[in-house]
Amino acid sequence: MQWQIGDVKITRVVELEIPGGTRFLLPQATPEAVLPYAEWLAPHFMTPEGKLIMSVHALVVETPTRKIIVDTCIGNDKERDIPTWNKLQLPFLEDLQKAGYAREDIDTVLCTHLHVDHVGWNTMLVDGKWIPTFPNARYLIAKSEYEYWDAEASEGINAGVMEDSVRPVFDAGLVDLIDVEHQVCEEVRLEPTPGHTPGHVSIHITSKGQEALITGDCFHHPCQMAHTDWASTADFDSAASTSTRESLLAQYSDQDLLVIGTHFATPTAGHIKSGKQGYWFRAFAD
Repeated sequence: MQWQIGDVKITRVVELEIPGGTRFLLPQATPEAVLPYAEWLAPHFMTPEGKLIMSVHALVVETPTRKIIVDTCIGNDKERDIPTWNKLQLPFLEDLQKAGYAREDIDTVLCTHLHVDHVGWNTMLVDGKWIPTFPNARYLIAKSEYEYWDAEASEGINAGVMEDSVRPVFDAGLVDLIDVEHQVCEEVRLEPTPGHTPGHVSIHITSKGQEALITGDCFHHPCQMAHTDWASTADFDSAASTSTRESLLAQYSDQDLLVIGTHFATPTAGHIKSGKQGYWFRAFAD
């Protein structure tokens, strides 16, 4: 799946896409709570029974001068507490190649934040050692995000992430710690969207009068547009994440800006709309 924003091509590479399994993540988004929004959530983002459908995918942003991969999913061979994420063996790199990108082609890795499902393919296991998956890339990480996780004992869902997916790229000398409003290139800049984590960022793309926003985890699912207070159990600061969502909805509703959700299931992209009942999401395929 691809989108064109002026001179910028954005390509989605899916690692996992499954219905259900989101109760622990968005506990308020029960089938009973989301079924009233079936008119715009179904069939793309929920099943007829009201189970949310979510995706784990990376986005390759190709500008005239850069080949950027945004968020690197869960990764293979990683020991994780979530059984369906533990020691995966998935053809992500092969799928990346089929999309037109060898791992050596990528020159920039952007992590919206340092959670387990956004940094996994930063590294790969070779001869028992974690090495950078993208050897020709600079890995860009918000300084405030890194400093929080570096000082924090990684426990629970994020256990092991620093050791197997972050520190090896530091050891290889490939990391640049950046500001949360960093300009990556002419067409791509970071937009601070704190709450889910302290240094969380979204990716704003502008080219030839067209715009797109890659959300990261400020929105896990489109249902949070109808209920900004439905915070993720993984949020660092749920009040801040709610405030971030409210601000983004007010700023970008009824605009031409294409919203590309980092966990939004196929078709993944669309536009924020406002109405008498509040905000909703019009999928790009509709």
